[in-house]
Amino acid sequence: MQFTDLKAQYTALKPQIDAGIQAVLDHGQYIMGPEVKALETRLAARTGVKHCVTVASGTEALLIALMALGIKAGDEVITSPFTFAATGEVIALLGARPVFVDIEPDTCNLDATLIEAAITPRTRAIMPVSLYGQVADMDAINTVAARHGLPVIEDAAQSYGATYQGKASGGLSTIGCTSFFPSKPLGCYGDGGALFTDDDALAQAAREIRVHGQSARYTHTRIGVGGRMDTLQCAVVLAKLERFDWELARRREIGARYHRLLAPLTALPNERGLGLITVRPDRDSVWGQYTVFVPQRDKVQAALQAAGVPTAVHYPKPLHHQAAYAEFCCPDCCPNSIAAAARVMSLPMSADLSEEDQDAVVAALAAALDALARDGAAPAAP
Repeated sequence: MQFTDLKAQYTALKPQIDAGIQAVLDHGQYIMGPEVKALETRLAARTGVKHCVTVASGTEALLIALMALGIKAGDEVITSPFTFAATGEVIALLGARPVFVDIEPDTCNLDATLIEAAITPRTRAIMPVSLYGQVADMDAINTVAARHGLPVIEDAAQSYGATYQGKASGGLSTIGCTSFFPSKPLGCYGDGGALFTDDDALAQAAREIRVHGQSARYTHTRIGVGGRMDTLQCAVVLAKLERFDWELARRREIGARYHRLLAPLTALPNERGLGLITVRPDRDSVWGQYTVFVPQRDKVQAALQAAGVPTAVHYPKPLHHQAAYAEFCCPDCCPNSIAAAARVMSLPMSADLSEEDQDAVVAALAAALDALARDGAAPAAP
């Protein structure tokens, strides 16, 4: 069983992917070839925005977004500590300060009700993370941001294809950023990413920044980076778009089926301690990772591994407990993030996951929790 079955996806799309790669090999425009513009046009239309700017990775997307907004040393950017390091990393790289605000305990997304108290005269942007494939409460976040004249950057690395009140993730704020890392809902075969915006000036800035700040060849109008997405990777994503809607539907079906199959385990005595991520009624999830809360995670993971079920942890430490980011926050702040980091565990998820494999995952998890209960090893759930 694969945690993310990229081989099955390639088998289904082999003719389209091979043809797309061969076309690039034939024309030889490996940097900024025609597939780059073609992908940007397709993705902008899907996302419902004027501009899509492809870049070298999801991390570069976040960095370029901040640079386009003029974030500089001494500025503050509000974000979540319960995320991959790239979210906080790009803020710190610019000499700015990540200001960590806690998450909702049931969605693991940034808690919009806590943002306003964290705003100071140095605050220059808000960067919510749409974690596990579900968008954060963007209306509430945008409302707070508008009240204080702040831009919002959606870190949609795990949620491209998801919707919020009928609108697409990535197109819900000043700038949306996503990743095409291979295991993402829409992935390439290396690194890649994109920015989305309706703002003409921000889009132009992003296009210049990704090519070392050039407005024309060897004309550098701003500081930039080498942040282009390779033509070959764009060709791969273009091919994958051919069945992306089907894959999104499958991911939603598989996520809903996991919820149905696991629901009885959440109703058992508290010492079993299983919890499910809540999907809010005004949005959906594309389950970038299908994640649950478990007690005694190390023991549960070991039991599942013995049963042939791969798992992962996204993420075992919140950023303010990481040495690189400890200076930005006291260790006991953001208690929901700390609690989630101790209990989250991701299960196999991909559009090609079979019901047979999914049943095996659920059975192995149920058996692991039963074993904990029998051994008396599981503490009461908080």
